[in-house]
Amino acid sequence: MNSQTPMTVLVAGPYRSGTNDDPALMQRNLDRLNAVALQIFRAGHIPLIGEWLALPLLKAAGSKSPGDEVYREISYPVAHRVIAKCDAILRVPGESKGADQDMEVARGLGIRVCYSLEEIFGN
Repeated sequence: MNSQTPMTVLVAGPYRSGTNDDPALMQRNLDRLNAVALQIFRAGHIPLIGEWLALPLLKAAGSKSPGDEVYREISYPVAHRVIAKCDAILRVPGESKGADQDMEVARGLGIRVCYSLEEIFGN
């Protein structure tokens, strides 16, 4: 893809991992992902984060807590469906079972897997 064509990039990294489901810590992780997404946007691309799609769906579906049945139905599957529409996936550092699964899904679909913004931007 040339530098003139915006890429759709899924940002994958820790959200629940290491938080013991503490909402403040989960928000901190989401803020980190959002900061990376902003850099991708400012570089002319379209960032996506699975939680941007999953969180409103979880609320609408009546999820009561992270990891409940509704959470399992929606959270990871929404990211995996989105990956198929992406040009690349960026793995943000930090332990995350979900992000690791996202990387495997991307590889299986032949989606470009990156570990740094430089790889996304081609620097």
